[in-house]
Amino acid sequence: MNFRRILVFYRLPIAIGLIALGFFLGFKVTWWVAWIPFLVAVLMIIAYFMVGPMTLIQGYIESGDMDGAQALLKKVKFPNLLYKPIRSSYYMLQANFSTMGDDLDKAEAQLRKGLETGTEKDFEGTAYLQLGAIAQKKGNSKEALENYRKAVQLGLPDKNHAASAYLQLSQIYIQRRDYRNGKIYFNKAKACKPTEQQLVDGIKEMSKYIARIPG
Repeated sequence: MNFRRILVFYRLPIAIGLIALGFFLGFKVTWWVAWIPFLVAVLMIIAYFMVGPMTLIQGYIESGDMDGAQALLKKVKFPNLLYKPIRSSYYMLQANFSTMGDDLDKAEAQLRKGLETGTEKDFEGTAYLQLGAIAQKKGNSKEALENYRKAVQLGLPDKNHAASAYLQLSQIYIQRRDYRNGKIYFNKAKACKPTEQQLVDGIKEMSKYIARIPG
């Protein structure tokens, strides 16, 4: 891991060193060998701008080091140059941290930047799920409803995300006294059989409420 971190964090200095080595080999040995460090240097420069330190972010998140993950995101100096799928992940992570800090406007702007990159449908669905949650926190149930519906329409990466979207849709419809749609989306949430405890508990509580609704 330490060697990998060194490669990621010091790509540019290493690339400069490799270019210098290439010229040394070219002048002192042969240019037939010099192309190898030149090629590696070019690849490292491309990786610096198009990948950045994002390959390390998963390790920080899995270990629960959110401060380390945030510090790593700050090392990305040119996010618009990141490879598209990586760029969308970057903005989604930024949005997650902004949401955790209750900066909902910033989180929304970052999610929309991620969507502008033209991400895969699963990532789009997750982004709209987050936009729905942000709109709900802001008290805008109409926008929340639209975003949650867009999320399930585009598709979500797993049953937990899908259950979360369906459960939120159910709650919004029930708040609007549209009990028919509320029940439909509740049954869809239940059918997902989520494994996250918070969702399991949420479905149990909603089940008690749904049972009291006539019809």
